[in-house]
Amino acid sequence: MTKKFQRNIENFKCENCGNEVTGNGYTNHCPKCLYSKHVDINPGDRASSCGGLMEPISIEKKNGEERIIHRCKKCGFEKANKIEKDDNFDLIIEISKKQK
Repeated sequence: MTKKFQRNIENFKCENCGNEVTGNGYTNHCPKCLYSKHVDINPGDRASSCGGLMEPISIEKKNGEERIIHRCKKCGFEKANKIEKDDNFDLIIEISKKQK
């Protein structure tokens, strides 16, 4: 059984927009376009074989924390990720407006 969280410090090139992202061990999406990639079952384990792009579809607030909801474009899996300070705030607002 894998741990619920495994910290992996990885840099990556966003497959959606091409942005070069410097990872810090908690980085799980592109701060420019907010897309993620379906590579984990539990955070950081890299155990998912899907590999699909995960589109930011909505914003939710849970326990006082705002999170981006991502949906895999390949398999439909949904996952929430914390909004980070360097995320594209204009895009977060745009996604929030689409929900209303």
